[in-house]
Amino acid sequence: MFDNNFDNNIDKHNSTFFGSVVISGASSGIGQACAIHLDKLGYQVFAGVRKEIDGQNLINKSSGRIIPIILDVTDETSIKKAIYRVKKILGSKGLTALINNAAIVIPGALEYIPVSKLRKQLEVNVIGLLSLTQACLPLLRKVSGRIINMGSQNGKFSPPFLGTYSASKFAVEALTDALRVELQPWGMHVSVVEPGAIKTPVWKKCTNDGLQIFNSFPKEVKQLYSLGFDVMYKAALESAETAIPCEIVAKTVEKILTAKKPKTRYVIGLDAKITILLSQIMPDRLFDKILTLYFGYPTTTKAQTTYEQQETSQKNKSLHRV
Repeated sequence: MFDNNFDNNIDKHNSTFFGSVVISGASSGIGQACAIHLDKLGYQVFAGVRKEIDGQNLINKSSGRIIPIILDVTDETSIKKAIYRVKKILGSKGLTALINNAAIVIPGALEYIPVSKLRKQLEVNVIGLLSLTQACLPLLRKVSGRIINMGSQNGKFSPPFLGTYSASKFAVEALTDALRVELQPWGMHVSVVEPGAIKTPVWKKCTNDGLQIFNSFPKEVKQLYSLGFDVMYKAALESAETAIPCEIVAKTVEKILTAKKPKTRYVIGLDAKITILLSQIMPDRLFDKILTLYFGYPTTTKAQTTYEQQETSQKNKSLHRV
């Protein structure tokens, strides 16, 4: 569908393009904001989406020049087809930039989170990122293109119940550091963006998935982690309310693409700047205490028992009212 719809428009707009960019995870949130913003600036945007309807939605929100490409970063065949399409459109030209944005969040207590969920988390956020990067590198090398990896403040510290997500973002930091040195002979720059809370659909999905995973646990498991889950669930909802717009990240991406010598790391949001700084200058145990106090996370099993007794008492009162 996309091939037939857009091939006629490529020659018409090619002469006005400022550069070309591949963006993964462009269906919504940060990826979508970046695609729309860079399209306005005059970049030829290849927007990675998993559904055709998401691609059409992007076109409707933009100038109409965005080229959606069906892209599942966990599927090597999907990646090959998507980048083949990019090569076909670019011809002899190189790729200006790759924005590795595709990511998921799978929350849960590490003791009981299913290993299959951990594998999925790493497959999308880490292995998928590298797979797409490998596929794009020949095109990027042609013009000393840039790579922008969407990390997170959680690539610097790990809150409770976000251990698997944080592990994936720590890995993104490591991949970024290695790539930055490995690719310097070709004049290529690799940067990582480390946002705090950003207003995206991922928050709702994260809380819903977390609730679903927690509810699937046996009763004895819920008893162990009920208070911890409750305070982190509320914290996630509160973060969603105070999160900053995706467009701020998109403008940061613009800076990275246009800077003569981009920084290696870009921290976005006051929350990220504060927590990352504290995690770097404080002893681990002191930082743990700060997080514990901030979230209201339990420090003893006694607190957990008290919480369970309160919950039981409230349920009994409700039953009596009925």
